[in-house]
Amino acid sequence: MLTLRTLLVVALLASACGGGETVTPTTTTPAPTTTSTTLAPTTTTTTLAPPTIDELLALDRPLNLAHAGGDQDHPHSTMYAFRSAAEAGVDLLEMDLQITADGVLVVHHDADVFGTTGSEGVVVDMTVAELQELDNAWWWSPTCWPCRELADADYPFRGVRTGAVEPPEGFTADDFRIETFRSVAEAFPTLALDVEIKNRGENSAAAIAALVADLDALDRRGSVVVVSFSSDVVAAFKEAAPDVATSPGTDEMIAWILGGETLGDHPVVQVPPEYEGVPVLIDAFFDAVEEAGVEVWVWPNSADQEEGTFYAELLDLGIDGIIAGRPAMLEHALRKGGYAD
Repeated sequence: MLTLRTLLVVALLASACGGGETVTPTTTTPAPTTTSTTLAPTTTTTTLAPPTIDELLALDRPLNLAHAGGDQDHPHSTMYAFRSAAEAGVDLLEMDLQITADGVLVVHHDADVFGTTGSEGVVVDMTVAELQELDNAWWWSPTCWPCRELADADYPFRGVRTGAVEPPEGFTADDFRIETFRSVAEAFPTLALDVEIKNRGENSAAAIAALVADLDALDRRGSVVVVSFSSDVVAAFKEAAPDVATSPGTDEMIAWILGGETLGDHPVVQVPPEYEGVPVLIDAFFDAVEEAGVEVWVWPNSADQEEGTFYAELLDLGIDGIIAGRPAMLEHALRKGGYAD
């Protein structure tokens, strides 16, 4: 949903002089009056804005969230993935955030870089410049993600980042690098975001401060949901930005579902179908959800659940949003189920 702001600027200039002196009247012969009319062009500025989280939650249909841009269909957390997800018609982009050595948030899942780039290094010890030299599609394969033992030919985008392989039509080598959070948010001004703070412990404060600063700079406080597995991180973020929507961490979820404690101020909870082998999507869970008045977004546990039949099963359960590794397939399931806009 787009919010269209149209600004009509009309400039009127008028000048008047006055003073405190006594002026002696004089007789003058009026000069011929020449009237010149200049019509300034009317400038219309269109600003694209994402829907707020409140607006999305008010929609009478399930939401399509692209997990890392759709990591089963596209290289995890690349601009190529996010652009492809946007073209598929998703409602939100889901992503993981890590703080770098130079204090910038990048979109990256693991604490180290090996899992997507095949290189060595820890994100928090590296600068953005160092991270963006890496090939962020090194390990991605459409046949098996995240398999590591396949033949080189099974990793079709390996080498695009470094120039060894031509990028797909319409894309560049930069679309296969590790991206900053700000660059992704700026690239998709009409999409809301679901962001997970991965840093915990001593680096979490820096990540929280950087995220709040980025959200303010981007005017994004209303169009983002922030989550962490750490309930302490979620609590610290809420203290820093109480007006930003959040989803609870693991400890708070367990205390709520199993301990009967009141759920905090969160509009949505994000859960897998199973947690450590225990089914989550059971009657007791949905009873707690109904009592708390929250929305439920589900992320599949495994790659074999990332298919249309399983998405349809989740939709049949009344799930409010699916964080999908195959967002185009989910979009098809939504339309097949009669949930098209």
